[in-house]
Amino acid sequence: MHPTEAKLLRAYGDREGDGMVQMSFTLPVPKGARAREAAKRFAEAHGLREPIVSTMEECAEGFTYFVAYGHSQHVVDIANLEVPEVEVPRLEMKEIDQRVKTRLARKIVVVGACTGSDAHTVGIDAILNMKGFAGDKGLEAYKSFDAHNLGAQIENEQLLERAEAVGADAILVSQVITQRNCHKENARALVDLLERHGERQRFILLLGGPRIDHKLALELGFDAGFGPGTRPGDVASFLVHKLCGEEPRASESMRAAAKA
Repeated sequence: MHPTEAKLLRAYGDREGDGMVQMSFTLPVPKGARAREAAKRFAEAHGLREPIVSTMEECAEGFTYFVAYGHSQHVVDIANLEVPEVEVPRLEMKEIDQRVKTRLARKIVVVGACTGSDAHTVGIDAILNMKGFAGDKGLEAYKSFDAHNLGAQIENEQLLERAEAVGADAILVSQVITQRNCHKENARALVDLLERHGERQRFILLLGGPRIDHKLALELGFDAGFGPGTRPGDVASFLVHKLCGEEPRASESMRAAAKA
């Protein structure tokens, strides 16, 4: 496949193409003139030309937080980017309920949780709970879904046990905490557990969180990944297309690309 004509993008600040970017960081140095100069040189080392340290605040004893602003010479060619995405038509709630009723003739059973030490349920609550997110009702509000929200700090073994008990079609995992890539470890551990039990193909696995995208989810062994801004209807539409025999577009090619 021949690459398309390059379309180079440069950061925009005061005017188009000026390359102005802002970066923030903390250095283990007390606030002062030497700290400001250290921050300036740190920004220069990262490629910022003529950096200005616009913010310098003590964040703890011996540590200072900085915001630097300067010109970046880097560009990105957006025309030749290949980004795996979940591509399914967005369906309205009534359409989803009707499609499941006529084509599946039963409810779609979903079990979700924040696994491992993750105690932040905002993501899984937004997708599963009745209230939903941004005016989009959660899966509990659908007549066609039977949603089970297990909450936070759920071990993978507990999640699997509940999924088996209720006959789940899909398992949703939310990972908000990402220190030291624990979100990747927790997610991969679930896939490994399912594979050891010979049940990986029994469930549709979905992964969500602020640092999750479709490509990462596929790499970790999930069927799809949903990042920031995902609404319950997005997840519902994906599951309906998957379970009603309408495979989400390009999923196989996206999976192959992620494994390459």
